[in-house]
Order: sequence, then C-alpha cells, then structure tokens
Amino acid sequence: MQTETKLKQDPSTAGLKVRKMKKPKWWVYHILVGGFAILMLYPVIWLLMSSFKPSETIFVTAQSLIPDPWTFVNFAQGWEGIGGNSFGVFIKNTVVLVFFTMVGQVISSAVIAFGFARLEFFGKSFWFAIMMVTLMLPYEVVMIPQYIIFAKLGWLDSIKPIAVPAYFGHPFFIFLLVQFIRTIPRELDEAATIDGCNTFKIFYKIILPLIRPALATAAIFSFYWTWDNLLGPVLYLNSPDKYTVSMALNMFLSNETVSNWGAMFAMSIVTLVPVFVIFFLFQRHVVEGISTSGLKG
Repeated sequence: MQTETKLKQDPSTAGLKVRKMKKPKWWVYHILVGGFAILMLYPVIWLLMSSFKPSETIFVTAQSLIPDPWTFVNFAQGWEGIGGNSFGVFIKNTVVLVFFTMVGQVISSAVIAFGFARLEFFGKSFWFAIMMVTLMLPYEVVMIPQYIIFAKLGWLDSIKPIAVPAYFGHPFFIFLLVQFIRTIPRELDEAATIDGCNTFKIFYKIILPLIRPALATAAIFSFYWTWDNLLGPVLYLNSPDKYTVSMALNMFLSNETVSNWGAMFAMSIVTLVPVFVIFFLFQRHVVEGISTSGLKG
C-alpha cells in the first residue's frame, strides 16, 4: 500500500501519465495537418498525372487521377518549344532575367534600407512615407507611363525594362530590411567608427553580415516573383527567342486551333521543379529572415 501511495504521489510518474494522455492528441494533429497538406497539393498532383495523359483525353478523364494509358509524348512535344525555339531557350532566358533582377533588387534595397535606418538627412520621414505609398500602388497604374518611357529609350524587345528598374530598389524589400537593420544595436556602428570605419565600411563589414537572413528572404521572393512574372515580359518582349517560360506556357494555348494542353502541363511541371528545389533548400532562411529580429541578447 505504501509503494502504491508513493507512486501516486511521485511527480515524475504523474508527468509520464500526462505525456501519455497527450500523445494521441499529437497524432490527431499530424493526421489533420497531413490531410490538409494532401488537399492543398492535390491540384499539383492532378497536374503531374495529367501531364502523362494524351492531350485529347485530359479533360475527358479529368475525374480519373491515374493516366490510362501512360504517355511521355507531352514532354517531348513541350520541349520542342514554339517558333523554332526549344523550351530550353525559354528557361535560359528566364534564368538570365531572374539573375539580373534578383541581384539588382537585393543590392539596391539593402543600400536604400541602410540609408533609411542609419543615416540622417533632410526629409527622411517624408521620403520613407513616399516609398511606402509606392508599395501600395498597383502596377497597372504605372504600366502605361513606364512603357512610354522605355519605348522612347529604345529598350523594347529586351529585358532592360524589367531588369534595370530592379536596381532602384523594391519597396517591400526596403521595408523588410529597414525593420531588420533597426533592431541591430547602434553601439556596433559607434565602435566601428572609433576603429576608423567610414559609412561604407560600416555598411559592408557590420550591417551586411548581420542582415544575411533578410537578404536571403528578399532574394528568394525576388526569384519567385520574377520567375512567375507574365505581364512584364508580355509587354516588352516581342521576339520568340527572347520569351520567358511564362510566355512560352501561354503560347501552348490557342483560340484559333486546338490547344496542346498535354505539352503545357508537362512543361508546367518542368518549370515547377526549380521553384520546389529553391523552396525546400532555403525555406529555413525565409522563416528566419521574417521572424528574426536582428541581434538578441
């Protein structure tokens, strides 16, 4: 009887009992989350399975997920491309555009954010408010004025109208980096100044290494947005050999002839591969860049 009483009064034993009671609840949680994940991924799974179906039967057998019969001709037809250009050309064009746009947006946004967060100049609050207003400005408002400017500069049918503005900063990335830099103690700047560092060295040697998570977040978002961008390339690119993947996928659809849905679905899967790879490799940096608040402790 005394042993049983001790076991009942032992807090460690009670803790084990509580943990055993909570364990089934965790299983329910994982089952629910897994079910919602499958539900959210179902469109992608349907797209993948449809890419292995004959093009003419995709929507006839839309309720059937498993292809019958299986065919790989959609990938071959899709990779042949359009207008004498293989789909590899479109991927190369998109990679070039993404690289220059991403580099421009990240570097320029970091410099501008450092100025807003650390430097003092006349009208600082006013210009920051103007920058925030541009964040809420729809692209359709500035689309026509920008097109007229780039047409007068002779930049049409090139990636310049899309890539060059990236070197003047992106409002969302500037705001993200400003908030990140503001959490870094100014004592580090003062110590660097005492050691003989000028403003550029403070930015390059102190601030940049500390905001790497936020820079990685900005780079990943820039990659996603540029890779999926359709409106910009449609406005400024006219030659088929300069098309991006988003434009190439749109070209598989036709209002005059039969649309090649199978080829479009197959190439959609191909274009999704880099997106998934980047996400799974760098998702930690995205979370860290958004949730981390500079230095702690």
